[in-house]
Amino acid sequence: MMAYTYYPGCSQEVSTKAYNLSTWAVAGALGLELVELDDWNCCGTSPSYSLRSLSTFALNARNLGLAERHSPGCDLVTICNGCFGIMDKTNRRLAEDAELRERVGEALAVIDLEYRGSVRVRHLLEVLVNDLGQETIQEKVTHPLEGLQVAPYLGCAFSRPSGIDDAEFPTALGDLLSWIGADVVDYPLRASCCGGILMMSDKKEVALKLVHNLLADAVRRGASCLATACPLCHLNVEAYQGQVNARFGTDFSLPVLFFTQLLGVSLGLGREELGLGTELVSAAALLAPHMT
Repeated sequence: MMAYTYYPGCSQEVSTKAYNLSTWAVAGALGLELVELDDWNCCGTSPSYSLRSLSTFALNARNLGLAERHSPGCDLVTICNGCFGIMDKTNRRLAEDAELRERVGEALAVIDLEYRGSVRVRHLLEVLVNDLGQETIQEKVTHPLEGLQVAPYLGCAFSRPSGIDDAEFPTALGDLLSWIGADVVDYPLRASCCGGILMMSDKKEVALKLVHNLLADAVRRGASCLATACPLCHLNVEAYQGQVNARFGTDFSLPVLFFTQLLGVSLGLGREELGLGTELVSAAALLAPHMT
């Protein structure tokens, strides 16, 4: 069994709890051992990284240091694009910047912790595609998603700047969905921005337009649902469909699901363990033919 240190992130504890639930469920079904990082803290969210402050780097170095101490040799896996991005960038900066590394080391020493730079930060989607691979995953599929038209939406932060996939046209999510039998919609906007935290700012109009574009293109291309790997993308594209409809005169009602939920359905897992039924745009009728 492959073992990884697991960093869930703050939103998975409350607002996107279904993502966390389905992650644990599919990991167990696929033979991935996830060990949750003990005493983890918030990454500070992506906007905090723009400040390039000592506190931002120290906050994330603490998580890295805890992972290094408690699970030496294990990769640190997360399911949030934002958490992945900021911890990965912190790791890179600490490796490249000796002065920053010294200052962060001094901050960590106050809590009797150090980070020597041995932890690799990864996204669960990349782990599934590259560590398990097509053959291993398909061997576990009992309920292929045949006939389900899915648009793979990764958002703008999955492969930027990490380089784990093509920056403009990432393929990891589409590949995984095809392995489990889904009909993957050709979706050029799969790495486009959902507006992020602009949705909660005085620039909300910009974010609503971006979400409108994402939904319109998915529907135009025949998608029956969107699959995503990012909690914030999921929130914006699902929760604001009503406001998009009011603003642009549309009638979107497109289910938005985490890729782990669709993967879980294909593995024959149940609704409750996948957090299904909690979505704002119901996917019950859509998934019924594929569930026992």
